[in-house]
Amino acid sequence: MPHPLSVPLPLPLLMILTLTLTLTLGSGSGAPRMKVRVKLRASYYRRTCPGAERIVAEAVTAKQIANPSTAAGALRVFFHDCFAGGCDASLLISPDSGPGSGSSAAAERDAEINRSLPGDAFDAVARAKAALEQACPGAVSCADVLALAARHLVSMLGGPFYPLRLGRRDALFSPAPSSAHVAPDLPRTNMTAPQLIALFASKGFTVQEMVALAGAHTVGFSHCKEFAGRIYNFENRGPNAFDPALNPRFAQGLQRACASYLKDPTISTFNDVMTPGKFDNLYFQNLPRGLGLLASDAALFVDTRTRPFVERYAANQTAFFEDFALAMEKLSAYGVKTGRDGEVRRRCDAFNDHP
Repeated sequence: MPHPLSVPLPLPLLMILTLTLTLTLGSGSGAPRMKVRVKLRASYYRRTCPGAERIVAEAVTAKQIANPSTAAGALRVFFHDCFAGGCDASLLISPDSGPGSGSSAAAERDAEINRSLPGDAFDAVARAKAALEQACPGAVSCADVLALAARHLVSMLGGPFYPLRLGRRDALFSPAPSSAHVAPDLPRTNMTAPQLIALFASKGFTVQEMVALAGAHTVGFSHCKEFAGRIYNFENRGPNAFDPALNPRFAQGLQRACASYLKDPTISTFNDVMTPGKFDNLYFQNLPRGLGLLASDAALFVDTRTRPFVERYAANQTAFFEDFALAMEKLSAYGVKTGRDGEVRRRCDAFNDHP
């Protein structure tokens, strides 16, 4: 799975409780940009739902224990939601969800690039939201639930715990799959480093932040179809020809594991074959060894702009954790909606009914 203003945000700025951000919103479609003043704060639910963070943590912890793939899935859902139109829970809307402010026939979640997102991640958010509605009805947005869930689950796997400011509102619509706010805004597994750099730069993320966020691939899995072109008939050289950038034993193991992927598209392999259930820096250590699963992963070790960060994180897990935390804190504030720009949904998979 995949995935920075020219200078990372300074740590003192990240640690203050109240922050006014000026975010530049736009999409890969070349849509007009607009600036929105956003106020988020860590203490947002201090009065309306003081136990919000604990309630979310308890719900998603139980889900992760029962289904260990939940954490990686939630992290991926969070990234896909934020990068395509902002962190507003628009991705959580189910197609044909019924009356609401957005389309009830199609939704962002139904876009092809989002169809492989794991159901356990959506279920984890739904369980947390249900628990919150019992404790403090109508108080906590689904966008905040998703952000809190992703942070807690990353820390459960051994990753960093980073600051989060709260107060996001939920989107009033969910773009249809054909919308320019979905696929063009998300990185593809076959993208080159220049393409990735350009995509992230269009959203205000630096090369360093992009590489740090790519470290999320240290957990989770990818379906064989996402990298089949690297392990079968690479560049039309023969049925068993594989990308020479891959470690030969690794490539042959992938060929065996994915042999039936055309008949069963659900077949998948871990992104990090060394420590797939642990959030660490092995992802970066794997890249120079030819153990990067996706073409977009391998590309990071080739490009002269991204390789120094790969090498830095491979050698220093603390540096990776620090930069990942900063990048995630920044990502969590991307394109957020507040006030009348959104709502607090009663259910995360459906819009509220409006008169």
